[in-house]
Amino acid sequence: MPFKHPELLIEPDELARSIDDPNLRLFDATVFLLPAASGYRAESGLERYREGHIPGSAFMDLIRAFSDTSTGLGFSLPAQSALADAMGKAGIGADHAVVVYSSGHIMWATRAFWLLTAAGHRNVRVLNGGLKGYQAGGHALRAGEEHYPATPFSGTPLRSRFTDLAGMQAAASTPHVCTVNALSPSVYAGSGDMHYGRRGHIPGSRNVHYDALLDGDRFAAPEVMEAALAAGGMLSAPRVVTYCGGGISATVDAFACLLFGHPNVTVYDGSMAEWVRDPSLPLTVGAEP
Repeated sequence: MPFKHPELLIEPDELARSIDDPNLRLFDATVFLLPAASGYRAESGLERYREGHIPGSAFMDLIRAFSDTSTGLGFSLPAQSALADAMGKAGIGADHAVVVYSSGHIMWATRAFWLLTAAGHRNVRVLNGGLKGYQAGGHALRAGEEHYPATPFSGTPLRSRFTDLAGMQAAASTPHVCTVNALSPSVYAGSGDMHYGRRGHIPGSRNVHYDALLDGDRFAAPEVMEAALAAGGMLSAPRVVTYCGGGISATVDAFACLLFGHPNVTVYDGSMAEWVRDPSLPLTVGAEP
């Protein structure tokens, strides 16, 4: 099955051809996750961006400007007014064509996509292959920083893009909803060294590791992705809710569903980082849902 919505992705050569389009708003949304005493710590990709970025691109700060930093969860969906304000300060207007990419893992680009479309932007694409793919195509980078002039942003929020703790609890107890953990099989099962304070996964959720949908820095071939999503029940369920550790890698699974035209896909924003904070919320250990 080919992608139903291939326009959500853009290839490096196509981007290079449109790099001088005055309507284009191009952003590097890189974050790096580094090992810490408890899980990971997030480090901005700004310095890496300054060393070399796709010409014309600005930097998108997912850690602070595009997150609610008051929740203690690392990454959280801002209020609509704050998100629209961040977009306007970044220079994103409702009529701009937006492309997001990462110099690290593609999940930061899909997280940026998820945020911008949740705010109501209707023309956002992810660069397939990211910065590495752009370089591999023989395209030059530029050092330093670049910015777009601020502009007001207004849009009709797409509230179905995200759900909260109550929504996740409701989804987990609803038979026709497919809940999916996007983390590695060992984290899902609670058998590895990495965990989020308590081991296991939300009861009833299946495991579709985001890595099964990728081929290096790119999304995998459609037939590979389709097989992985179908095995997890994601293409046949009326509604899909994805989660991970903090609402980042879950957007890879969710974005993949959009590529195949699934109309009802949601990301649990708080994910395991929020779920484990309440010891009364159950977790299942092992490889079964």
